[in-house]
Amino acid sequence: MDSDVWSEFYRKRVGDPSEQVRQLRALIVGRQVLVIGAIRQEVLTGWRYPHQFEQVREQMPAFPNEVLTEREYELAAEFSNTCRRHGIQGSHTDFLLCACSAAWDVPILTRDQDYLRYAEHVPMRLSAP
Repeated sequence: MDSDVWSEFYRKRVGDPSEQVRQLRALIVGRQVLVIGAIRQEVLTGWRYPHQFEQVREQMPAFPNEVLTEREYELAAEFSNTCRRHGIQGSHTDFLLCACSAAWDVPILTRDQDYLRYAEHVPMRLSAP
C-alpha cells in the first residue's frame, strides 16, 4: 500500500473518499493490510503539529511491519535498473513496493499513476480500482 492512500485516509476531511481509501477501509476491516517500514516513515512524515504525529503513530502499530529480506531489496534495485533503461525513473520506495508486490504476490493499492508505467516493465501487480 502506497503512502498516498494512507495520506488521504488520515488527512482528507471534506468530500467523498477515493475508491482507494474505500478499499483501504475494507482491507483494514478484513485485517489484510501490509505495511513496510519505508511506507510507515512516509505516513508519519510531514505532520505540522506534534499531536497529529502522535495520534497517527499510536494507530500505526495495528499494522505491523512486514519483514523485508535481501531478496526484496535486490529485486527493487533490479526493477529500478530495468525501468531506468526504459527511461522511467522512480523513487527507491516505489521500487521497493514493486519488489514486495512481485515477491509476495500482492497488489499495490495506490493513486500514483507512476506505477502504471512501472507495471509495463516489471512483474508487479496493482490493486484494481
